[in-house]
Amino acid sequence: MSGDDLQAHLESGATTVARAWALTRADGVVMGFTDHDRPLSFEGITFRADSGLTARMLEQGTGLSVDNTEAVGALSDAGLTEADILAGLYDGAVLRIWLVNWADVAQRRLLFRGALGELTRTGGAFRAELRGLSEALGRPRGRVFQSACDAVLGDAACGVDLTRPGMSAQPAVETVEQARIFRFADLSGFADRWFEGGRLRVLSGAAQGQSAAVKNDRLSAAGRMVELWQRLGATPVPGDLIRIEPGCDKRVETCRLKFDNIVNFRGFPDIPEEDWLLAGPRPGGANTGGSRGSRGG
Repeated sequence: MSGDDLQAHLESGATTVARAWALTRADGVVMGFTDHDRPLSFEGITFRADSGLTARMLEQGTGLSVDNTEAVGALSDAGLTEADILAGLYDGAVLRIWLVNWADVAQRRLLFRGALGELTRTGGAFRAELRGLSEALGRPRGRVFQSACDAVLGDAACGVDLTRPGMSAQPAVETVEQARIFRFADLSGFADRWFEGGRLRVLSGAAQGQSAAVKNDRLSAAGRMVELWQRLGATPVPGDLIRIEPGCDKRVETCRLKFDNIVNFRGFPDIPEEDWLLAGPRPGGANTGGSRGSRGG
């Protein structure tokens, strides 16, 4: 592969160049597309010519500003499908874009490397925002001093083992409505609202790999109802295996009583609240500099 050879070709005045895209999904599937009228092959990838995928002008800078562009295409069974998009298979997918001499694919140059950002659908077409590698540099870092815990339940900072008995449930789907309401005749081994604020993950079936946050978890004599905040991209069917993880409201009481994990609590429950900053001297009684809860010193 020679960028110099491609540059010489571009300077020749008569060029045979096209663009090629390689998309690597979260599940490891690699898909290739090109705006040339015939398929191209290099780096072990076949770039399809009939995908209907095109890209708008690529904007790049020499500083740390985010490189950005947009890909536009048609949804088709042979390429990008609406079902796969709804299933989240393209969320955060890695994308590479080359300028390539289609008459000699060894002459090519990598123009862009990044990931898919916001993806929208309109009718039978889609638009995907492309985010460059510098996108990650704009994300907030560091800790926030607040009364609530800033760890994610089950991560390294939290330390709660979600796989230990009595923590998560792994039932088969019984009844599902609107791809977000799950009903179980007998899932009573957990307290009412145990899973509220947690996460439901699909482990098998056509919806495998999808997940969503739990909005409501209600236990009654009729059984258990678990409602998600949003619909899953594909609807699980009865018999599909799912995993429901508990929720945590980040309060110190929940960490101590529900998870017995106060030693790893990552919040500051005794930090003064915002109204403390606006507090003034007490109009009556002694002002000795002592606790505001006492009238004396």
